[in-house]
Amino acid sequence: MSPTSPANRLCPTRRLTTAQALVAFLARQYTERDGRRQRLISATWGIFGHGNVAGIGQALVEAGGGSGSGGGNGIGNGAGTGIGTGSGIAHRMPYLQGRNEQAMVHAAVGYARQSGRLSAHAVTTSIGPGATNLVTGAALATINRLPVLLLPGDAFATRPADPVLQQLEVPHAGDVSVNDCLRPVSRYFDRITRPEALIPAALQAMRVLADPAETGAVTLALPQDVQAEAYDWPQEFFAERDWHIRRPAPDALELEAAVRAVRSARRPLIVAGGGVRHSAAEETLAAFTAGTRIPVATTQAGKGVLRHDHPADVGGIGHTGTATADELARSADLVIGIGTRYTDFTTASGTLFANPNVRFLNLNITGFDAHKLAALPLVADARAGLEALTAALAGRRYRVDPAYETEYTSAKEAWEERVEASFATPDPSARPTQTQVLGLLDTLVTEDDILINAAGSLPGDLHKLWRTRSRDQYHVEYGYSCMGYEIPAAIGVLLATAAQARADRPGRPVWALVGDGTYLMNPTEIVTAVQEGLPLKLLILQNHGYASIGGLSEAVGGERFGTAYRHRDADGGFTGPPLPVDLAANAASLGMHVLRATTVDDLRKALAEARDAEGPTCVYVETETPDTVSGPPPAQAWWDVPVAETASRPAAVKAREEYGRQVAARRRHL
Repeated sequence: MSPTSPANRLCPTRRLTTAQALVAFLARQYTERDGRRQRLISATWGIFGHGNVAGIGQALVEAGGGSGSGGGNGIGNGAGTGIGTGSGIAHRMPYLQGRNEQAMVHAAVGYARQSGRLSAHAVTTSIGPGATNLVTGAALATINRLPVLLLPGDAFATRPADPVLQQLEVPHAGDVSVNDCLRPVSRYFDRITRPEALIPAALQAMRVLADPAETGAVTLALPQDVQAEAYDWPQEFFAERDWHIRRPAPDALELEAAVRAVRSARRPLIVAGGGVRHSAAEETLAAFTAGTRIPVATTQAGKGVLRHDHPADVGGIGHTGTATADELARSADLVIGIGTRYTDFTTASGTLFANPNVRFLNLNITGFDAHKLAALPLVADARAGLEALTAALAGRRYRVDPAYETEYTSAKEAWEERVEASFATPDPSARPTQTQVLGLLDTLVTEDDILINAAGSLPGDLHKLWRTRSRDQYHVEYGYSCMGYEIPAAIGVLLATAAQARADRPGRPVWALVGDGTYLMNPTEIVTAVQEGLPLKLLILQNHGYASIGGLSEAVGGERFGTAYRHRDADGGFTGPPLPVDLAANAASLGMHVLRATTVDDLRKALAEARDAEGPTCVYVETETPDTVSGPPPAQAWWDVPVAETASRPAAVKAREEYGRQVAARRRHL
């Protein structure tokens, strides 16, 4: 049907460009769960070039993206004036200015996670490198099942000149652009080659973003000519829409099988993942453990679903887990996975669950994950599934043997002694180790603080040692373990907490913990934090290289090759003096207030000052190599990194022998 057909004239329309229509549409999309309603797309990040400046850029100007103030620094709740239809300020599309496209996606992901996946951000870029810079962030979002809307510009749909600046030419396919790199890392992808094609594509995009089983990165590639093309849009396209977040209940037969499995278990163990947090099922899990006394181990994404001092919490599981959780896993006869993907870090590359009679029961909103490890599936929302399982077990009086409860409680107390030893700072005038830095932070924080990390040796130390005090305090991105995530993600979290602020909890301290390797990957969004006046607390730990990979390299016969930040030696290697790089000065040059700490005592004071600071503040400390008293406990479970099968160097030969011993313990759970 043409836009001017008689049938179309009977339906009220609004003439807008494709970009204006998309922005107006996005400003009117809402999610609803458990009676709570919020904007689905509450702001748009953007860096502009010829592929989006005249389209999405101009549309954001029309939408009042740079003016006014709503909740949360003017961007948290997305209030303002709008295009098309509607009543002004409720439909503004706030704009956020980023410095790096990948970082903008990380910030959007941090916002989405802190918002419980109920609210998200969009990210717009030009064509060319701006678009391809989105790929890493998109992969991170999709792997972690977190919603973000990507709006990269694209080459001309009408091809008036071919090629245009930054266009990829593929001799065998005229309809391919660099944006096709985003297909495998997007949960939904569409290229809008005609204005009217936006209507079904936009609706599908919202469906996927709001679907707890499908969510991740969603990409709408926007040819630059189509962005600026006008069309008569149906007025109803701009009506407010509520996207209900489902809580599917378990199937009755699957539930009964789950009840039988739990009742027959003598040494059950819960492995709680990020799905517990996404479902807001923490209290339901606590109620389930109160009745059954089943211990709870947590993945990186799940850590914090129970407080560290909850009787059932036994800490992190897997390669970076606690001795308590890993020993329970080795002897468990039933592993109850709740909202977990069972990555190789969780399963210790298939070596952790060693009981020959172990069985698995997986409660997950996706059938794909629920069936992993040949498990009994319980496909349901984590909270709905736990409520059903709790109710079904209530009349059957199931509870683990008191001796088992005593066993894991005692083991947890013993592990806590190891945590205390790692955190101890006997010499206040000494340079702190990395774990001592965490120990000092541990004495300072409350349940209000949020810690963000993603890569290096810190995730392992945090998973084993950190004492979580609230459901959202522990924010470690370990699905993609992406260096450079922390600073932009902290900005996203700060925006989300501003939107969530209450009179009795007006602001929350947000810490980005980074090593020097991670800092050098992506420090540019410090400028954004300064621009927005966000009280980011950045803690830089300087250890002159890739400490985590250096340790791994040594373990697998790589002899720490290429992992130190040092001058070359006479033989051409990197064993000379440390590089004279001053990251503190760099952070200061980007606008942060910087506190330098040399000793344990200095650091204690600097952390306290940073926590109370109202603006972006950096604490910089050079860490000491841990000694035998104050260092992280070693890995409590294996991780499979293949070692060279043939080698002449003794380190690699020895590593291969150890690899052979470890890999022999791997099994497939069938």
